[in-house]
Amino acid sequence: MSKLSEQEIEKKLLRFPDWEYFNNAINAEFEFENFRDCFSAMSRIAFECEALNHHPNWTNVYNVLTISLSTHDAEGITKKDFELAEAIENIVEPVE
Repeated sequence: MSKLSEQEIEKKLLRFPDWEYFNNAINAEFEFENFRDCFSAMSRIAFECEALNHHPNWTNVYNVLTISLSTHDAEGITKKDFELAEAIENIVEPVE
């Protein structure tokens, strides 16, 4: 899979307002009501990751999930990262 240009990344990010491009990855942070809800979302995301055979760098501290996506084989962002971001968006309902 080929690496996207910065211009392509910025254009695709217009559809993903919760995500930002920095450190050669697309990144998002989601806050939930509590740890249980956060962990539940992580579990559902894990199934999507396996289905897409694409796995995030992520951390969880209590009710906050931080996700960073990049395609290591391409040394940057690919279409695969945006496919996973879309799947994550369909699962996650951030607290406003």
